[in-house]
Amino acid sequence: MNSLGKRFTFTSFGESHGLAIGGVLDGVPAGISIDFSMISQALLERRGGCFTSTHGVSPRALQEPDEIEWLSGVLDGKTLGTPIAFIIRNKHAQSADYDYLKHTYRPGHADFTYQAKYGIRDWRGGGRASARETAARVVAGTIALQLLHDQGITIQTQLTQIGYETNPDKFEELLARTKANGESIGGIIACDIEGLPIGVGEPIFDKLQSHLAFAIMSINACKGFDYGTGFDQVHLLGSESNQISGGISGGISDGSPIHFRCVFKPTPSISKAQSCLNEDGTPNTIQIKGRHDTCVAIRALPVVRAMTALVLMDMHEQGLWETNKD
Repeated sequence: MNSLGKRFTFTSFGESHGLAIGGVLDGVPAGISIDFSMISQALLERRGGCFTSTHGVSPRALQEPDEIEWLSGVLDGKTLGTPIAFIIRNKHAQSADYDYLKHTYRPGHADFTYQAKYGIRDWRGGGRASARETAARVVAGTIALQLLHDQGITIQTQLTQIGYETNPDKFEELLARTKANGESIGGIIACDIEGLPIGVGEPIFDKLQSHLAFAIMSINACKGFDYGTGFDQVHLLGSESNQISGGISGGISDGSPIHFRCVFKPTPSISKAQSCLNEDGTPNTIQIKGRHDTCVAIRALPVVRAMTALVLMDMHEQGLWETNKD
């Protein structure tokens, strides 16, 4: 599916090398003044603007201006209460970079499964499976984030680990070395939610952590999610574990801060030679060309915030979203 949410819904569309990507956000109250600078800053961060060098970032990400065209739902900077539709045109797609992969399945990508399931695939950069699609999530999620801020709810993300390295001062050096070796590397992002009131979430199948995990795991290259003490619980005794809720009990927020982590795999597109298969089943060896991230987690920080905000907006009691209108 390409839609998320029930009351506060977001639908994403577009391919990496198509004319544009975009989205439709429904459920935003009327009369809200949109902070466009907040959206622009989040898109800049998704392009790698949080790093002082470009060792870990795809050159295409740095070149795309990510200019938003608002198609509906906004007038004079305020929401109309109708669906907000927008597009971001792909201005720096270089589809020719992928011509040699038209009949080849790249290792670690969705090429084979898309072809097997649908009988057709967009071989130009992966189409819908490309991280380019996440720019639309950032736009919609940053609007949700603004609404949450108005209610005193904050979401903060931090890149806490790249490979085995946990010292941020050494991230740049590690990325440069990894890129020089023709490799890629994974990373871990931590997310902290504060100000969420008691009662968000439902028992059994609509637990708050279940919805968060569902949304976060939908992000390209995300391979794992845990909250509270997560897998570290295995080192604790019951008397220790009982004192740590992680902000959620029984699937329902308890009013304390919520902390979760998510891990991103190394970018599968690397310049080293790799074994693969062609569509006809014959073996092949390829070296991926084009523009790719050394560490995709670098650019996922605003994406994690955006998906978290969309989930919280959808799960919160509707009556609490009466935002002051100026």
